[in-house]
Amino acid sequence: MQENNLTVVTEFFLLGFQCSQNIRPFLFCVLLVVYCGTICGNFLIIILVSTSKILHTPMYFFISQLSISDILLTTNIVPNMLYVLLSNGGSITFFGCMTQFYFFSTSVASECFLLTVMSYDRYVAICNPLRYASIMTRATCVKLAIFCWLVGFSLIIINVSTVSRLHFCGPNVIDHLFCDLLPLLELSCSKTFVVELEVMLLSIPSVIIPMMIIIPSYVKIIFTILRMPSNISRKKAFSTCSSHLIVVSIFYWTLFSVYVFPSKGENLAMSKILSLLYTVFTPLVNPIIYSLRNKDISKAAQKTLFLHTLCHNL
Repeated sequence: MQENNLTVVTEFFLLGFQCSQNIRPFLFCVLLVVYCGTICGNFLIIILVSTSKILHTPMYFFISQLSISDILLTTNIVPNMLYVLLSNGGSITFFGCMTQFYFFSTSVASECFLLTVMSYDRYVAICNPLRYASIMTRATCVKLAIFCWLVGFSLIIINVSTVSRLHFCGPNVIDHLFCDLLPLLELSCSKTFVVELEVMLLSIPSVIIPMMIIIPSYVKIIFTILRMPSNISRKKAFSTCSSHLIVVSIFYWTLFSVYVFPSKGENLAMSKILSLLYTVFTPLVNPIIYSLRNKDISKAAQKTLFLHTLCHNL
């Protein structure tokens, strides 16, 4: 009876960054530039991998899939974040909040699986190079990419459907940048034990198992590289996986900082900053890392730019 008398929340109010009126336009411009750079950088990688023959390899195919995941993540979060920032807070419907939470979680889960597949690709290339072409065929790569996306989308449906059935009876103010799991659980006026248990169980296939594949793969890769006879061979082998190792480190550091080991002394401001790094700046950094540390992508970009300039002059 008491639960029936409670007001049902039909929309939430995102506070976003509670900063002064003078700082808001500057922060808006910074985030807008970062967002545009993220979209352009990741689309450039997708185009280069699709059009350049030297990039028609499993490693670059998975890099392009990672770029798709980064575009999905940042496009789902940043446009609404910019609106909330300019308005000093903004409303979002219950359905819109659940939709944002779903696509955010899906992009994160899919990225976990993609990074795992990329680690396996580097493991086969360095530790078993003679069988690399027969193992990582084009058909196998496509199947692995489809698996990453389907499992990511499917697992998150379970979690979002459970969260959407929670009762939200006020207050409806989310002191965060977007609709995320922890702020939603804090607002719920019903028991969240089932959701928390479900999240723990879903983290096994989406986070724990990928890490159990990534870590041993790179341990084996490092030992294999160290056993190589010449410095040239070692440098060449390490250069092919160093970019991916950096991306994996940044991804899991931010993921664990926000969700697994959050500090009690972080405060809301620090939590927002970590979420900003995770959802806005990491998708920008990924294509930069792969471009700066990868000669093939740099050559493909220069060749494409040269051909475009030549065609324009003609």
